[in-house]
Amino acid sequence: MPPPRDSSPERDYRPRRQSAQRRSRNSSAVRNSDDNGERGERAGREPRRRSRRPEPGTSVPPITRGEPRGESSNGSSATLSAAALAQLNKQNAKRKASPKKERARAKPPRVATVESEDEYRYAPSRRPRDSRDAARDDRTRPKPRMVPPDSDDEYQYLTAKKREERARKRAPAMESDDEYQRLTPHRRTDSDDKGYRVVDARPDKPKSYERLRPDNRAGEDRSRLRVASGPMLEQGIRARNVSGGMLEKGGFMARFQNLRGGHGGPSMSSSSGYESVDKMSDDIGSSPPKKKRKKLWIAVGIGVVIVIIIIIIAVTVSKKKSDDGDGKGSNDTPSQGLGDISPDDIPADAPTWLNPFKWADTTDFNLTYTAQTVGDLPVMGLFSQWDDSKAANDQVPALNKPWGDYSKRPARGVNVGGWLSLEPFITPSLFAYDLRLGIVDEYTLCTHLGSRCESVFEKHYATFVTEQTFKEIADAGLDHVRIPFSYWAVQTYDGDPYVFRTSWRYLLRAIEWCRKYGLRVNLDLHGLPGSQNGWNHSGRQGYIGWLNGTDGDLNAKRSLEIHNRLSKFFAQDRYKNIISHYGLANEPKMTFLSVDAVLQWIEDAYALVRKNGVKDAIVVFGDGFRGLANWQGELQDLGDGAALDVHQYVIFNTNQIVYKHHDKIKYACEGWTEQTELSMDRSRGYGPTLVAEWSQADTDCAKYLTNVGWGNRWTGTLLTGSESSDVSTPRCPYTDSRCDCIAANAPPDQWSDDYKTFLKMFAEAQMYSFEKGWGWFYWLWDTEDAYQWSYKKGLAAGVLPEKAYQRDFNCDVSKIPSFDNLSEAF
Repeated sequence: MPPPRDSSPERDYRPRRQSAQRRSRNSSAVRNSDDNGERGERAGREPRRRSRRPEPGTSVPPITRGEPRGESSNGSSATLSAAALAQLNKQNAKRKASPKKERARAKPPRVATVESEDEYRYAPSRRPRDSRDAARDDRTRPKPRMVPPDSDDEYQYLTAKKREERARKRAPAMESDDEYQRLTPHRRTDSDDKGYRVVDARPDKPKSYERLRPDNRAGEDRSRLRVASGPMLEQGIRARNVSGGMLEKGGFMARFQNLRGGHGGPSMSSSSGYESVDKMSDDIGSSPPKKKRKKLWIAVGIGVVIVIIIIIIAVTVSKKKSDDGDGKGSNDTPSQGLGDISPDDIPADAPTWLNPFKWADTTDFNLTYTAQTVGDLPVMGLFSQWDDSKAANDQVPALNKPWGDYSKRPARGVNVGGWLSLEPFITPSLFAYDLRLGIVDEYTLCTHLGSRCESVFEKHYATFVTEQTFKEIADAGLDHVRIPFSYWAVQTYDGDPYVFRTSWRYLLRAIEWCRKYGLRVNLDLHGLPGSQNGWNHSGRQGYIGWLNGTDGDLNAKRSLEIHNRLSKFFAQDRYKNIISHYGLANEPKMTFLSVDAVLQWIEDAYALVRKNGVKDAIVVFGDGFRGLANWQGELQDLGDGAALDVHQYVIFNTNQIVYKHHDKIKYACEGWTEQTELSMDRSRGYGPTLVAEWSQADTDCAKYLTNVGWGNRWTGTLLTGSESSDVSTPRCPYTDSRCDCIAANAPPDQWSDDYKTFLKMFAEAQMYSFEKGWGWFYWLWDTEDAYQWSYKKGLAAGVLPEKAYQRDFNCDVSKIPSFDNLSEAF
C-alpha cells in the first residue's frame, strides 16, 4: 500500500547529506562513548532504519543512525578496511550514474536525520523496527506517512496521489472536514485489508480509504462480485450514496444506472461489470460529470414529454368514445337484464331511444324490443302486467280505489323538479361554466355540449332520481308526486338542441316506481314549444314565443299536438288509476301574454284531453299570476274536472321577502288561508284550487335561484337587465348593508334551534293553509345544495313533520313566537 499523507507541512523527504563537521562530531561522540550505543537502546524510542541491500556477492554490514562508521550494529568496534571503503565508494559512484529505478534496486535507502520528537514518532519508516512495532500497529495512531521516493513503491504512491487530486477537483468545495466526510461516505474509516487503501491519515482526523480496483486485489474472487441490475449492489460492494439515497432502491442514480446498464447500456455483470461499478463509484462523488448530467436531463425531459403525449392521446380517445354511438357515451353504468336478449334482435336502423343496448340504465325495464306505439308514442320498456293494489300509507286508499273528494282529503305531494326539466338552482353543477359563455338554461347548455348533450343528460336522468327517491317519498307520509317534464320528451323541432325522447323513457319508468309505492302522479308539462314564460325552467330563458311573436300561434298549435299524443297514451287502462292530475301548461305568464288567447288555448286543450280518453284525471292549468280574484267566472264550463294551479312564495315578492320570521308565519296562516278560501269559492274565484308549488325558503339567496348570474333581492343585487324588475336595495329585514346570504345558505347542521323552529312552523302553516283547497305539492324533493328548498334535507334536519299528515302547529296565531333573536338578523 502507498504511504499515507501526513497533515504536517510538506517536507523534503530525500535524505539530507550531513555536513563534514556534523559527521566528525557524531563519529567522535560515538568513539568516546563507553556504553556502545546506549542511546539506541532506550525503551520504545530507538529509531528504526531500513538496511541497504548490498550488491550481490558483497557482505557490506548495515549502517544505522547512532552507529559510527566501521562499527557493527551489535556494538563491536570492527573497522572497515580500506578495500571495503574503496568498494563502497565505487558502488556509490556507479549508482549515481545509473537510472533512477536501477539505483533503487541496487542500493539501500538513504537515511534522513530525525530532527524532532514528532518526526521521530510519525516517520517510523526511517527508524529500525523492533519487536514492539507489531503492538504499535494495532493502536489507533496514524499509519506511516510515506517512504522515500526512490523506493519501489514510488510509482504506486504517485498514482494514488494523482487519483486523489483528480477526485478532489471533481468534488465540490467543502467548507469543513465534516462536510467532506459526509459527502464522501465511501471513504470509510475501517480496516485497510478489505480492498481499500489509505488516502488520508492525519493525527487529528480519522483515516479515509479508497476502493482498490480488482487488479490490486490479490486473490479476489471476481465471479462473486457480480452487480445486480438497478441500484442493488451485491456481495459487499458499496457504491457512493450521495445526497441521501441516489444509489438506494428507487433513487435517482439507481434509475440512471438502470438506463445505462438495464436498458441497452453497458453490462454490469462479471469482470467488466465490476469495473463499471468501480468507475461509477469513483465518478459519483458529489455529482455526475456535466456531460452525463446533461444527457440524463435530456433523457428525463424526453420521458416526461412522452408521458404527457400518452395522457393526451388517452383522454382524447376516451372522450371520442363517449361521443360515439349516436351521440351517446351513456354506457357508463352497467346495464341489467341485457343478457336475456341478443343484439341481433334489435333492427339495425332502430333509433337510440328504442335500443336498450345504448341505454345508460336498464333497471326495471322490459328490455324486449318493440316498435309499438300508442298515440304515436313508443311503449318503451313497459311490462304488460301491473299492480295497482298498493297504497302510499294507511291514511289514503290504494291506487285501485277511488280517492274521493279532494276538498275533504287533500293531496299531500312533492315535486321531483330539476330532473326531466332542468333548473339551474336545483343542479348548479350542470351550469358551472364561465358566465361569459352564456349558459343559463337547457337550451344554451345543450347548444354548448353539442353531441355530448345526450350522454350528459342521460347520466343526470339515471342518477338524480332513482327508485329510492319514490320509496323515501312514500315513507315521508306523502301520497302524490308531481313530475315536471318538457315537450322534447315527445317531439323536437328544427333548431332545437334538446335531447329527443330520452326523458320519455325515464318518465314512464318513474310512473311505474310510483305505482310500486302507491303514489299517485301529477303529470306536469313544464316546458312548451316557444316557452310560455321566458324563464329558464321552461327550457329557454328570455323570449316568450308561445302565443306571442312571429311563431306564437304555431307554437300554440304544436303544444296542442303534444297534448293530443300525450292524452292518447295516458288514456290507456294502465294509467287510469295512477294518473290523478294532468297538467296543461306550467306557469303561463299571463301578466305578459294575452289573457283571452291563453284562456282559449286552455279550453281547447281541455276538450282535446277529455276527447282522447283521459276522463278521471283532474286537468290542471296555471293561474298565470293574474290574481286569484280575477279568475272568478272564468272557464266555468269546465266543471269540477278541472282545477286552478297556484304557486305561493314570499321570496319572489319584493314586498313580502322583507317580512320578519314572525310575520312570515302569520302571513302564511292568515294571508294564504284567505286566498285559498277565496279561490275555492266560485262566487269569488275560480273554484277548485290546489297549490302545486311552495317551499320553506325565506330568502332568495340560493345560487342561480333568480337566474344564472342575476344576484338576489335579499342583498339588493338583482340585476335582470330591466330597470323595472331590478332590485338594488337590500330586502332582508335590515334593508341595509347588513343583509347577507351567509346564514341563509348555511347547511342544516349550522342552523340554530330557533331557526329550525321557524322553518318547521313556517312549513306547517303553509300546509294548513293549502289544505283549505285541494291540497299541495312541495317544491321540491331534493336539491344539490339549496337546503331550504329540499323536502328530503328538511326531514333530515327536523324542520318538517315526520309524516306529512301530522302537524304540531295548526295556525293558532297566538302561538307564533316573536323570534326576537332572529327578527333582526332575518
